[in-house]
Amino acid sequence: MTRIHLLATALSLGLALAGCSKPESSGRLEEAQHAEAEPAETGTIALTDQEIKEARIHTEQVSEREVAERIQLTATIQSNQDRLAHVAPRVPGRIVGISAKLGDRVRASQALASLDSLELGEAHSAYLQAESQARVAQADFERAEKLYADQIVPQKDFLRSRAEHEKARANLRAAADRLRLMGVNPSQADHAISTFPVTAPFAGTVIEKKAVLGELATPDQTLFTIADLSTVWIEADLFEKDLGKVRVGAMAGVTVAAYPGEVFRGRLTYISSVMDKESRTVKGRVEVPNADGRLKPDMFATAAIDTVTTGKVLTVPASAVLLIEGQQVVFVRENAGFEKRIVHLGDDLGGRSVVKDGIEDGEAVVVEGTYALKARLLKSKIGDNH
Repeated sequence: MTRIHLLATALSLGLALAGCSKPESSGRLEEAQHAEAEPAETGTIALTDQEIKEARIHTEQVSEREVAERIQLTATIQSNQDRLAHVAPRVPGRIVGISAKLGDRVRASQALASLDSLELGEAHSAYLQAESQARVAQADFERAEKLYADQIVPQKDFLRSRAEHEKARANLRAAADRLRLMGVNPSQADHAISTFPVTAPFAGTVIEKKAVLGELATPDQTLFTIADLSTVWIEADLFEKDLGKVRVGAMAGVTVAAYPGEVFRGRLTYISSVMDKESRTVKGRVEVPNADGRLKPDMFATAAIDTVTTGKVLTVPASAVLLIEGQQVVFVRENAGFEKRIVHLGDDLGGRSVVKDGIEDGEAVVVEGTYALKARLLKSKIGDNH
């Protein structure tokens, strides 16, 4: 091999070694620059005291509290059967007037419809006739009594007059009782009347109306159904395994799809003594106040009934929980600011939720101003992405 070839080979080998011996510090610098270009995501938001005050952020120190376990049941809303009335006339009659419409709220004794009844007219005429005969018999008796005292008439005439008076009084009582049974006060009119009102037995809402003007109504025909909806029944099926956990009088929370996030409070008032052998369930009933009438019969509902067993759990107000990127989170106060924590929630206790994990006893959770923190968190993420 010539000298020129040896020099070329040595030069090539030197260049190769120089390329492989890159300084270690230079590699580390490039890694640091790469890491600096892609900052790690953080869920902590740093705020000054002034910013916290302006955002109206308030915290609550969470602690374990003793709460009753709850049984969740699918239920149906029903009218209070103790305050439900099917209104029908006491005597047959033709409907000549209707004053109540479907959905109307009516007062106790308010007229719902008026009927014209031949039977009532005859009964009223018989009462007026009996009343007249009673007056005549009383006058005859008083006259006979005076004449008998003066020994002007014999005793048999006096006794006959007294018997006629007592008979007339009995007939008058019978005629008056017949009117009362028809729902009419005998002293309402001094002449025979055939029309009478059909009235509401108590204050409530007309939930069914079958009265049609001009039709003949009979005592076995319901014209109106009145329901007092100021309280409603929540009917649910209790499973056999849960019967030992619940008692009559237990508190319950009821939710419906129509009012999401709102809990209606009530009590368990009835547990059936009979079990359905096929479903292995027992009927239970929760009674709930419904003064504003928002709960409607036949609505589907979910009833959460308190059990007799209790335990200590961490709870947070509903205002503390937010949904961010499909996850339920809360903000916890830390020295460096507010940290986003993913939480897993349990039962809804009516305004508060059980926290299974994500926070610990004694930590300060944001209960007001959470949306301000959420906005700042999302804004910082948008800035990082750009």
